[in-house]
Amino acid sequence: MKKLKLLLTLTLVIVFMAGCGGSDEDETPTSTPQPTAEPTPVPTAEPTPVPEPTVDPHEGQALSKLTGEYIPEKKANRRPYAMMINNVEYAARFQSGVSQASILYEAKVEGGITRLMALFEDVSKLKKIGSARSARHYYVSVADEYDAIFVHFGHTKFATAKIDKLDVDNISGLSGIGGKVFYRDNSISAPHNAFTSEEGLSAGRKALKYRKNYKDGYEGHFKFYETDTDLQSDKKAKKVTLKFSGYTSPYFIYNADDKLYYRYQYGREHMDVASKTQLAFKNLIVQRVDDEPIVPGHIKDYRTINFEKATGKGWYITNGKAIKITWKKNESEGFMKYYYEDGTELVINPGKTYVALFPDENSKLTISEKAK
Repeated sequence: MKKLKLLLTLTLVIVFMAGCGGSDEDETPTSTPQPTAEPTPVPTAEPTPVPEPTVDPHEGQALSKLTGEYIPEKKANRRPYAMMINNVEYAARFQSGVSQASILYEAKVEGGITRLMALFEDVSKLKKIGSARSARHYYVSVADEYDAIFVHFGHTKFATAKIDKLDVDNISGLSGIGGKVFYRDNSISAPHNAFTSEEGLSAGRKALKYRKNYKDGYEGHFKFYETDTDLQSDKKAKKVTLKFSGYTSPYFIYNADDKLYYRYQYGREHMDVASKTQLAFKNLIVQRVDDEPIVPGHIKDYRTINFEKATGKGWYITNGKAIKITWKKNESEGFMKYYYEDGTELVINPGKTYVALFPDENSKLTISEKAK
């Protein structure tokens, strides 16, 4: 009996499993999976290159009104000092600080000698400037062209009258503050031994409450080229000699290597003894003037130059060449300009400038093609 039950159970299991098997025809076909398409890449824009910041080579600088060169901005706006410098042969041996002047003027005074006026834009670190000498009225007029503080040790009555007339700020060694501004070098004979310094000039300016910066609207004396420019001229100028008188005949020799004119006087190099530097200039201007005794026949032989509604001729010399120019000045307006012969305003090279207020009579200018 038990065997029969076991047989029936096995039979039922076999039948059940057979019913569940099914054939291939009964199966629902399974779809073949299609490959997934790659997503189309979205083009991305190339990043815009960020330009490197441009470095301004003259950041914090401005063009000097005296030299046309870039200098620190604060200094470019400061008024210059226009200082009278002793130039007799003995005193010239002790000149100090003059090589640092941006512009140097030279004109006759009494007895055929010349006196210099140095325009200093930067006197920083200068401990000895001079020797200082007395004022002349035509130099007062020139200082006024630059809105400069006029510095002198002594004066003529004509100079003080001009200072008052033109209302020129001035520092005098004979005034009450003279002792704060000037000092004596006792190793040099008086009156050739009065000197000043950065400290002294600053003390004088502050005591007199003079403006530190240029007056509003002041545009400068010269027009400058942006870069060094040669003159279009056939007139070569390798040596320039200025015979002011039988006593004074300075000359300049051109150096083609650095394109500067080196100054000589009294038969030797014109040296700044403090810096041990020979005076040298990029530009030479010879301004022919009507120079004559202010009181004909007077023993003092004081000179005068007509600067009121005045015109004249001259030369501009740079880079080994020379051209003729003209000039015009109206002193009461502080106006002074140089011109090419066609009447357009003169443009000069950046750098230091020497100006000779050179007499029309009894003087001789020689511009040579050779340096010797």
